[in-house]
Amino acid sequence: MKKTLLVLGLFFAATTFAQKKENAPAAAKAAFAKAYPGVTRAVWEKEDGNYEVSFEMGSKKMSVIYDAKGVMKESEEEMDPSKLPASVSSYMSQHYKGITIKGAAKITKADGSINYEAAIKGKDVLFDATGKFIKEAKD
Repeated sequence: MKKTLLVLGLFFAATTFAQKKENAPAAAKAAFAKAYPGVTRAVWEKEDGNYEVSFEMGSKKMSVIYDAKGVMKESEEEMDPSKLPASVSSYMSQHYKGITIKGAAKITKADGSINYEAAIKGKDVLFDATGKFIKEAKD
């Protein structure tokens, strides 16, 4: 009985994974495959009318957002919070005293512009490439 439940659980997990992967349009999948050849484990989710694919490339955790036509909107690469630009760290220390940065990311927009993200308790704090504060968004 336990083996049957385990097999059924694995089947449903695999089916759910496949369904998540299948919900992206063919154009988005094709653009991703062309930009990131060799990535075999990717999870797709719909996000605000676009499609976000999360994956690992080497030891880096990444995600890319595509529209339905396969046009890349932005990519995000997780990074160690200690690697954020000094101006970001300084701003966070001054405006979020005593709050630990739980995660960080480098965001590259379709036009090549760079943003940085500092994740704190329930919020993402966004900065431009120079470390200037842009906005705070709910996580």
